Amino acid sequence: MCPAGPGAPALWRGCNLLMAAFLALAAWVQVNDPDAGLWMVAYAVPAFLSLLVGLSPQVAGNAIWRRLTELHLLLCAAGAIWSGGSWARHAHRDLLNEEEGRELFGLLIVAVWMSLCHSSAKSPVGGGARLAVAVSISLCPVVLWAYVYVNKEMRASWPAHCKEVL
Repeated sequence: MCPAGPGAPALWRGCNLLMAAFLALAAWVQVNDPDAGLWMVAYAVPAFLSLLVGLSPQVAGNAIWRRLTELHLLLCAAGAIWSGGSWARHAHRDLLNEEEGRELFGLLIVAVWMSLCHSSAKSPVGGGARLAVAVSISLCPVVLWAYVYVNKEMRASWPAHCKEVL
């Protein structure tokens, strides 16, 4: 693993702020979902936790921050198992065309990001490879959102509450 450069701390903070913004947006667009409360919390909690790390990376070492992150990771893992199983039983199309698939993907993004933040307490930025993973993950939702926005045919079969948010 190569050492992180002098701009690594700022890049790590920027990734956290980008993810905080994305996750806050993900929470906000859940407003018209049939189970909005659940999904708003699922995205708002990691948005807040990421915002804290973006503002002060040392917070990842705080016991309360760590326990809240661990609890959220546990709940996301349970939700991902449930959504993945439901998608596998009822899948008729690709992952992003099924609501359970989109829920699964969202939970996986949250879980991977929160795991990365949780592990940052030991080393705020880590090596160059870990920072590259953080940059890739933080850009993934932006790229996916743009892809879905541009791909109107994909959205044609989605339920109305999913179409209205884009």
